[in-house]
Amino acid sequence: MKNKLNKQVLATLGFTRGREVALILGLVSRHRKKVGVDVVCGELLQVKENPEAFLSDAVWEKLALELMPEEVVQPEHVKLREVAVSFSDYGGLDVDPEARNQMYQALKLPISVRGALMPDAHVGYGLPIGGVLAAENAVIPYGVGVDIGCRMKLTVFDMPGTYFKGRENQLLEILKANTKFGHKEVHDRVMDAEVLNDQAFDEIPLLKSLHKQAWRQMGSSGGGNHFVEMGTLNVTADQGVNGLARGQYFALLSHSGSRALGASIAGHYTQLAKKMCRLPGNMQHLAWLGLDTEAGQEYWRAMQLAGAYAEACHDDIHRRLCNAIGGRMLVSVSNHHNFAWKEIHDGKELIVHRKGATPAAEGELGFIPGSMTLPGFLVRGKGNEQSLRSAAHGAGRRYSRTECKQKFTLSEMNAELKARGVSLIGGGVDEAPMAYKNIHQVMALQSELVDVLAEFHPRLVRMDKG
Repeated sequence: MKNKLNKQVLATLGFTRGREVALILGLVSRHRKKVGVDVVCGELLQVKENPEAFLSDAVWEKLALELMPEEVVQPEHVKLREVAVSFSDYGGLDVDPEARNQMYQALKLPISVRGALMPDAHVGYGLPIGGVLAAENAVIPYGVGVDIGCRMKLTVFDMPGTYFKGRENQLLEILKANTKFGHKEVHDRVMDAEVLNDQAFDEIPLLKSLHKQAWRQMGSSGGGNHFVEMGTLNVTADQGVNGLARGQYFALLSHSGSRALGASIAGHYTQLAKKMCRLPGNMQHLAWLGLDTEAGQEYWRAMQLAGAYAEACHDDIHRRLCNAIGGRMLVSVSNHHNFAWKEIHDGKELIVHRKGATPAAEGELGFIPGSMTLPGFLVRGKGNEQSLRSAAHGAGRRYSRTECKQKFTLSEMNAELKARGVSLIGGGVDEAPMAYKNIHQVMALQSELVDVLAEFHPRLVRMDKG
């Protein structure tokens, strides 16, 4: 009689792949703690011999899916609608036709209810960046995006906009010393955060394997277009913002997401969704998980955790910089723009995916960045139902990263930054200001969606090395 189920015992049963072992141990911990090891081993052998018979099993469903050859998990493709359901288009003339086509194709899914295309839309995987999709009782991992909970955070200090004068070098050093970017940089000392103690890290095998890296990366930012900026906030609203009067303030802005944690969650559950929901080749990234399935509920819980982790990272970044600068925070505003929400639309609960879109419910504050040389905007949502209470999440790319490297030089980028009075640490030509659309044109296209309360003008920018 075996005393304990472990890797060695599982190896004797033929389970040697790390992913299978982690999955089995997690399922046993959750569902079979009080069952004898010999009984569990007998069940595992049955699943291994005939996984198809366990595809609807309350305990072993996910293991059966893992063991099934991908091409026979569900041999028939999901039947799509012949005509897509409607979507509202705020893209204007500057949106790539392929981004519109991606939105149209997504709205052929049988779970789709309606959608909206934002002014900054451009081509993504499955759902376009700047695509908003409302679905019924299902979540699309790639409709949320790889960087789950990617978000903005603006903090306004009790200092005038002129605080930069004579302090540029000092502030650049503070920015460099207190921020970490990319895969290699982490803080020497990581502050504990409540999210790192979430029980999901113990109860979901995938999250358990990611906990150590999540802890190490706490308070850091990703690569690509993620940044931390110091700049001037010009409050233009007559009534001010959350107690801030009209005028100029020293402010801090950050853009980043859930790091390796979110990327791993997105990858894992997208592969699982593809096995459970067979779509045509050009639409496979739109595979979904029903929220009435264990896998769907597990992804939803993992997504919430990744969103909370992204928020905690931003809070840590702003806390570190506030301590180093020595100022007092007056107001902070933050929002996700890669996430899914349960919302009521037309009297019905729907799952609203915003992949590169800012929530803009009536009265809701959010931030829409421009580029390093053009302003970003603190906005208040108008609650427009046609846009599914959403707005753009930025200027949107005009050129891909590959096109930027072919089209621009580092000297051209530096000349543009110098002309605009912006100092940059890190960054590459793939993030050159010229890569992005004109944010003023994007804002003009969404006057029905948000009111502008303030403009943020970057002065000091930190990004990954590029």
